Amino acid sequence: MDELCGIINIYKEKGYTSHDVVNIVRKKLNRVKTGHTGTLDPDACGVLPICIGKATKTAEYIASDIKRYMAVLTLGAFTTTQDISGEIIQSFDVNCNENEIINAVESFRGDILQTPPMYSAIKINGKKLYELAREGKTIERKKRKVTIYDIRVLEFKDKRNIVIDVICSKGTYIRTLCNDIGEKLGCGGFMSELTRTRTGNFYIEDSIKLAEFSEKADLGKIEDILMPIEDVMPDMKKAKAASAADKYVINGNKINLSYLDRKDIDDGENFFVYKNDGKLVGIYKKENEFAKPVTMLM
Repeated sequence: MDELCGIINIYKEKGYTSHDVVNIVRKKLNRVKTGHTGTLDPDACGVLPICIGKATKTAEYIASDIKRYMAVLTLGAFTTTQDISGEIIQSFDVNCNENEIINAVESFRGDILQTPPMYSAIKINGKKLYELAREGKTIERKKRKVTIYDIRVLEFKDKRNIVIDVICSKGTYIRTLCNDIGEKLGCGGFMSELTRTRTGNFYIEDSIKLAEFSEKADLGKIEDILMPIEDVMPDMKKAKAASAADKYVINGNKINLSYLDRKDIDDGENFFVYKNDGKLVGIYKKENEFAKPVTMLM
């Protein structure tokens, strides 16, 4: 039997860390190489694509894709962690009306600058920020540009709790977004709930819970829920090598584009390369007249 290779769209439930999910999947699949494509906090839930086997090499491509979240913004306070798990720093009365809240929320649409929260896994001089935060330290962080492709209010649960929908780029902190909206409104804000509804081509409606995954694994039906690498990146072009180039692509050598069966590839573009028999070799990049391997998947 060939080594398992592909991606499983797991619905991470509250209470699990992303690493917990990876360990559960790895153990069920007899220690096959396993990895996730972007951390979700233990209190958050939603889409967590899990890469299996050689597909772990594609995690960076999936993680860099578009994200979508549904969050509950709670107004009236700032917290140490910018979410409900932290301690309240300041409390305020909430006197803004619905139109003011909608306008504030929608004003964050587009390219914005965010200061990463101290309670994050970003490393500074080899140490994670949340480790420094737990020591009571606060250090200066550089603002980062992120893109909010769309943001809107879905529901006013009550005067203080608002459900928002956010479509954004990689690296966006939704709790920081909630904090900044609260700052703009002048009444404080933090994230009290978070659900990731999309990562790239993985959607929450297609995700499966760990219990269903375990059942499939026990029945030997993992292939039923394992998405091939090519299906995860449907927009990436595909090129087959001539049989004379097979030995070069197998060894991870760059090859002249004349050996490939398509020419409509732009300089600098990534694309899939297959052996002449149709077996996927890896992801290559066009550099002038050559195809250079970027990620080998054999």
